[in-house]
Amino acid sequence: MTSPNLTDSFQSAFKAYDVRGIVGETITAETVQATGAAFVDVLHLAGSSVLVGGDMRPSSPEFEAAFAAGVTARGADVVMLGRISTDELYYACGTRAAAGATFTASHNPAQYNGIKMALAGAVPVSADTGLYEIRDLAARYLADGIPAAARAGTVGHEDVLAGYAAHLRSLVDLSGIRPLKVVVDAGNGMAGLTTPAVLGDTPGPALPLQIVPLYFELDGTFPNHPANPLEPENLRDLQAAVVEHGADIGLAFDGDADRCFVVDETGTTVSPSAITALVARREIARAKAAGEEAPVIIHNLITSRAVPELVEREGGKPVVTRVGHSFIKAVMAEQGAVFGGEHSAHYYFRDFFNADTGMLAAMHVLAALGEQDGPLSALAAEYDPYFASGEINSVVADKDAAVERVLDACLGQDVVVETMDGTTVSAADGSFWFNLRPSNTEPFLRYNGEARDRAVMERIRDQVLALVRSGA
Repeated sequence: MTSPNLTDSFQSAFKAYDVRGIVGETITAETVQATGAAFVDVLHLAGSSVLVGGDMRPSSPEFEAAFAAGVTARGADVVMLGRISTDELYYACGTRAAAGATFTASHNPAQYNGIKMALAGAVPVSADTGLYEIRDLAARYLADGIPAAARAGTVGHEDVLAGYAAHLRSLVDLSGIRPLKVVVDAGNGMAGLTTPAVLGDTPGPALPLQIVPLYFELDGTFPNHPANPLEPENLRDLQAAVVEHGADIGLAFDGDADRCFVVDETGTTVSPSAITALVARREIARAKAAGEEAPVIIHNLITSRAVPELVEREGGKPVVTRVGHSFIKAVMAEQGAVFGGEHSAHYYFRDFFNADTGMLAAMHVLAALGEQDGPLSALAAEYDPYFASGEINSVVADKDAAVERVLDACLGQDVVVETMDGTTVSAADGSFWFNLRPSNTEPFLRYNGEARDRAVMERIRDQVLALVRSGA
């Protein structure tokens, strides 16, 4: 019988959107096997195929095998995909109409691993679609053992990389762009495998791209820097390499390669909001050319206001949603949206099963850059007219009280307050906005703000943060 301590720590690894924990402590081969069995039973997958893959972390192969053992014990067949990026899993689930799971902890440090799960069609498995039920049943199986199905499942193998690459190439044609020198920092993550497959010489003819690779060796110990490009220090090698090589653009992927960050020719980071606006413009034009009257673009509420403004100018319909990929994907499906973007550099495409893929977003940026003669810095400036604070975390014991202090200070001012996701305060004249959003898992209150003028952005930022931290 499994110890209660293991069961309790394992359950804590289940988050709102995925499973993530420390290898050997909150996630073990034993807990993973129970999760595989529960995955089959909760989602009624007995007799069908389940896709299983993983990233380059040292623990991934062991966990894939354990998950497969749980799946087959409950009567489902397994197709082992080997080393895959997270968006390769989505491609496989979408094209094969099968549920699947990949072992990854995304951008987390080397001691972590986790599970991202999807239903057939790449529909995410989250707290709203069965993830917690899987957790609870897995805990029972840990305590009582996994019952054997009448028929044990089989195990097969498939490599989906070539099909994934061909599918992406079919969505964005890069063959006719001007030659570009592109530095790609894979961070020793899965982009080291997917970049050569998608942007290299196969499949199809060679593209007019000179790829300068940084850290393409798959190594889940991350010997060069953490595979988390959201942190500015992890972009420094890429920024230096872009300048050193005289490159046109730099691309940085996180560990499981579902997010992409962009650096211009000067080594300056291009904001994910600007990338969202750029890709939205392209997708609106393509959808309208195909006969759609007002293509829908999804963005979360802390994306720059430049995004909905551009969407409306281009004849699209902007729809705002909460932060988080399960919310974005659900609204994408409900609205029939053609594209969606988040401030965290997750980009979602209707043509990619409403799922997020950093590589497809990167291809759109390469296409936009290569279809005109100017530098990326000038192109990006068209989509980035505001001054943003970036996300700033404050450690606050009483988050609600901190928000109340800020709202009390806003009384009497001409502002609009919204509470879709956290608290958003917007100036009635559109000159600034800010959002305070509590973390669900950490003692953080997250601040994001934007203004038409840098001085206004900095003044509002400093005033709000002072109020937030005054009772910390």
